[in-house]
Amino acid sequence: MTNRRDFMAMFGAAAALPSVALARKNYEIPPEHMPVEVRIKKGLEPGVIHVDPNRFYLYWTMEKRKAIRYVVGVGRHGLYESGEFTIGAKKEWPSWKPTESMIERNPAYKEFENGVPGGPTNPLGSRALYLFNAKGADTFLRIHGTPQPWTLGQAVSNGCARLANSHIEHLYQMVPKGTRVVLYPQA
Repeated sequence: MTNRRDFMAMFGAAAALPSVALARKNYEIPPEHMPVEVRIKKGLEPGVIHVDPNRFYLYWTMEKRKAIRYVVGVGRHGLYESGEFTIGAKKEWPSWKPTESMIERNPAYKEFENGVPGGPTNPLGSRALYLFNAKGADTFLRIHGTPQPWTLGQAVSNGCARLANSHIEHLYQMVPKGTRVVLYPQA
């Protein structure tokens, strides 16, 4: 379990080491987009991820009615999928390949149909949590990092939830495979 001092120190250090995308765009994550420990309502069990697409928050619930709240980008209208999932896989510097439906919606993705290797410019960022359905099948939904942290707090993706790379790296360390994930409906 991370205590508040370790949590704040980690994010101070992470902010001091900009990723390639941050350096290239001279983008600094605004203070209101930094993770924060919050108190949560009774009845939410610890060890669960909750995504509120209407407020652009992801919550990692902990003991004693606490959670770490992260600002996320979510799927554009019509692409976001609500429901309950399980983290079926975790990957560091994951590769990315657009789905056929993504290529149909945006033919520019055809250029990447053979995939993009993991790295600082990969759309999935530095870490990815793969969401599986109740039958154990990959849904192709991800909670992942992004080389474009300026897109947080918006409905911009193809259905996934994205965090700043330093934030997904922090979450990734705490979340075990098999973790329950609740994606609430989009208004």
